[in-house]
Amino acid sequence: MKAIMVMFDSLSRRMLKPYANVDVQTPNFDRLAKRATTFDNFFAGSLPCMPARREVHTGRYNFLHRTWGPLEPFDVSMPEILKKNGIYTHLVTDHMHYFDDGGSTYHKRYSSWEVFRGQASDSWVAKLEAPEIPPHVDTMRKHTHPTWWRDYWKNHNKIKEENYYPQVATFNAGMKFLQDNINEDDWFIQIETFDPHEPFDMPDEFKYLYEKEGEYAGDFFNLPSYGIVLENKEQVDHCANLYKSLITMCDKSLGRILDFMDAHNMWKDTMLIVNCDHGLMVGEKDWWAKSVMPCYNEVAQLPFYLYDPRCKKSGRRQSLAQTIDIPATLLEFFGLDIPAQMQGKSMLPIVENDRPIREYGLFGYHGSFINLVDNQGHVYMRASQNIGNTPCFEYTLMPTGRNGFFSIDCLSKGELSRDFDFTKGLKLMKYPADSKLGAPIFCNSFQYGNLLWDLNADPEQIAPLDDTELEATMINALIQEMKSNDAPIEQFARVGLDREHIYTKEDVVAMRQKQKTIEANLIDGFEWEQEASTLFVALAGIMTDTQIYDAREYLKTNSENNLIKYDTIVELVHKKYVNNKEAGKYFITKLMRNL
Repeated sequence: MKAIMVMFDSLSRRMLKPYANVDVQTPNFDRLAKRATTFDNFFAGSLPCMPARREVHTGRYNFLHRTWGPLEPFDVSMPEILKKNGIYTHLVTDHMHYFDDGGSTYHKRYSSWEVFRGQASDSWVAKLEAPEIPPHVDTMRKHTHPTWWRDYWKNHNKIKEENYYPQVATFNAGMKFLQDNINEDDWFIQIETFDPHEPFDMPDEFKYLYEKEGEYAGDFFNLPSYGIVLENKEQVDHCANLYKSLITMCDKSLGRILDFMDAHNMWKDTMLIVNCDHGLMVGEKDWWAKSVMPCYNEVAQLPFYLYDPRCKKSGRRQSLAQTIDIPATLLEFFGLDIPAQMQGKSMLPIVENDRPIREYGLFGYHGSFINLVDNQGHVYMRASQNIGNTPCFEYTLMPTGRNGFFSIDCLSKGELSRDFDFTKGLKLMKYPADSKLGAPIFCNSFQYGNLLWDLNADPEQIAPLDDTELEATMINALIQEMKSNDAPIEQFARVGLDREHIYTKEDVVAMRQKQKTIEANLIDGFEWEQEASTLFVALAGIMTDTQIYDAREYLKTNSENNLIKYDTIVELVHKKYVNNKEAGKYFITKLMRNL
């Protein structure tokens, strides 16, 4: 038995013809849909990049206990289980986050691995001199941290000069593995590219597929910010066109795998999974990217294809499945037991006859909404019930975030926690969620309130439902799913739920009446400039209650005639938090994306 998983990053199902009537050229995704099973209700679990990949290994939700981090000593790992049971596992990837501090334990779980450098801000080019940035490109720097931008532009220049594209190199390596091992048995390969993640870089053969060369006359713009759309329609259309072009490049790479499987009749004994970690917003609902807005369909509902050679079924499936079901599906395919720690289930029943494997699924970012989807197309987004987004903690034995260790201040506040049902009897360290780790900064859910959607009637999520009885049902299901995940007790408190209570529609009405509002937390007898109010809401999303109190006192003292100005909050940020002026501007811009 053999298995191939082709994994993309930030691939929107709305850009694939099997899922949407769009103008994007995806002939190989179309071809795949005719051969494999196409899942119409496949959802992410934990987002973004490494939280999703932890689920690919462990088969259980990450986001209630942890933000971005490495595999833990107590984690089970699907590739490692395969390896220990005589199945050779190989990873080929250009995804640089595997080699950050917050992802550094994943690649060693495979029998072998290869990595290709240069995506985005990968610290690859060893050139001390700062790159020369043309004036028409320099305007885009406002979207990025100075260090990120410097490394990206050096990579961009090298890739262009050498005609070297990490995605192509990754698929070349994947093809080499297939060619070398076509006559071998019992192996699994994961071919994974960072594309079509932003920035949208690609060879010229793809760049002008959706707009003519010279048609766009604006500044260089291939990297949307993580926030609301502030650009004009010409810029938005141009950036979306580049994203479409990169998706077509990904489609061509997928076609190489399909061609090889056709040529060697691999459909008789090889499982094929084609998936991604999350989607991307390119202007929908006036949002860019992911993370900083509610976890809308564009981000959470994913394209997913599965070909199982045992039944060789194709067609569409409606039953709910998630990323946590991938490892269980692969282990079951190779005839191995699914560990008790894994919450995921084999998707074979869905492939065979669309038989449901779960009634509900959780998804979300650590420290943001706790989201629930059911098998009938309803989504409930439960928000934090206080502007400070507290209490919120990280549980780990590996205190690293995306780009480094937890701060000394955060580590000094750590305390030994209880063991969880998936930690093999080990007690974990409990650390306060720290904005430097990326926990509460993803999205301050308090400002949006709880949201209920019917995806069948409203797939664009334009009009939230006002149905107290359905909301009560979803709340009770959410509590049970959280309990099944052995969620920390404070997660229930953060979103204002009693884990032992069974909620009624009358309870929902009462909760709504007690719900605090942004205005009640901010105005407090003072007038606010609109931009000042927006910035303070964003700032409060990454602050503790004590810090919020101190900041409010500062603003009261420094207001002018009871008017709190935007410039006063900027001054607060510089004095209290960020000294470097350039970094401070980036910090404030990043906060404003939490609108």
